[in-house]
Amino acid sequence: MELNKYISVDCVVFGYDSEKLNVLLVNRTLSNPIDGSIQLSDYTLTGNHVFENERIEDAANRVLFDLTGLKGIYLEQFKTFADPDRISKPIDRQWLTSIERDPAQRVVSIGYFALLSTRDVLLEWKGREVKWVPLHKVGELGFDHNLILNDALTALRNKMMHEPIGFELLPIKFSLTQLQTVYEKILDTQFDKRNFRKKVSRMKYVVPLNEKQTGVSHKPAQLYMFSRDVYEKTKTEQFDFIV
Repeated sequence: MELNKYISVDCVVFGYDSEKLNVLLVNRTLSNPIDGSIQLSDYTLTGNHVFENERIEDAANRVLFDLTGLKGIYLEQFKTFADPDRISKPIDRQWLTSIERDPAQRVVSIGYFALLSTRDVLLEWKGREVKWVPLHKVGELGFDHNLILNDALTALRNKMMHEPIGFELLPIKFSLTQLQTVYEKILDTQFDKRNFRKKVSRMKYVVPLNEKQTGVSHKPAQLYMFSRDVYEKTKTEQFDFIV
């Protein structure tokens, strides 16, 4: 099946590790064909061109599966990137030329963000290095990928305040401290513990369990779980994590 040269998907894969938000990046290396010396070594988001007759969302899921080996990852389309000057940096044009792509060719990319827990992914060598990088340590990326990342983060934060997608980053059974930490880290804020728990107590879809944490050094906390069924039945009630 032939790839469409003019349409691609770029995926911002956010991974939470119980302490911080990370982004999955792929190494991009360009070697001198004569002496093998490294001319370029940096990182990009992950993506690919779309196959002819392939649905855009299927392309994004294909990219994620190839990278993580996982299916059913939370995936959200957030923006289309179509600026004619997307590929203007000389190093990017050199890279494209090296892989026999025309740097003057305009490519429209559909941006997606994905959410998962880093514990669910075993990173493997894919012909290029793949690694988690803490969000605050991401440097200059190839192409227009810093712009894509920043727009994805804005979309993620807006979505998290109004829909319960933060639960995608938690274990099936979690404590309220774990829930609060997820929202604080991703929204880059702090909640008053008492007010946060009062707010959560009104959410019928955060179901208390008759279980407590095990194997922890501190006093075991009660566990909860998110009920998608209850949320779907009660989502006319506003989901609100706005500070």
